[in-house]
Amino acid sequence: MMNKLKMCFLSAVLMTVSSPLMAAWTLDNSASQINFLSTKKSQITELHKFDTLSGKLSDSGQATISIDLTSVNTSIEIRDQRMQKFLFKTEQFATAELTAKLSAEQYRTLAVGESKNIEFDASLSLHGQTQSLNIKAVVFKTNQGDLVVNARQPVLINAADFALVAGLNKLQELAALPSITQTVPVTFNLTFKQK
Repeated sequence: MMNKLKMCFLSAVLMTVSSPLMAAWTLDNSASQINFLSTKKSQITELHKFDTLSGKLSDSGQATISIDLTSVNTSIEIRDQRMQKFLFKTEQFATAELTAKLSAEQYRTLAVGESKNIEFDASLSLHGQTQSLNIKAVVFKTNQGDLVVNARQPVLINAADFALVAGLNKLQELAALPSITQTVPVTFNLTFKQK
């Protein structure tokens, strides 16, 4: 009788561990994107992105996203180089790191084809500074079991919060611009593949 109880308990544990609910996910860089807008001369707005991202979403809900700042892509090579050197200072701060803790209800219980609006707090480390952000997103589970997380509204990043104002001023000077806005809206489309 005791052996049967042990076997039942062991089977239940193994089923729980192997359940899809306990899966972990890895960010698919080729299917993911982080975009940001910059506005110069008060009314000229341009779209930029980062080409290289990495990250994980653990079975416990711990999410980490790493942004390679040397992969900034503004479609103008000299501007990319200036952003790397003067704004992000990539020789010293090569990456930006975003971390967040999600609850199981926000993503692990999703059925295939189901989406859910979620909201969570995250921590962004950029240019030697760390700030808290509130993020509103929608998460969707694909037929392959992947999770797609899209911004429901832009995340506003203020240059002053990350000691980036001096770098922006340098970019403004180099490009001979009358102004560059110091608050930047950021959007994202992230795909996490199931391990």
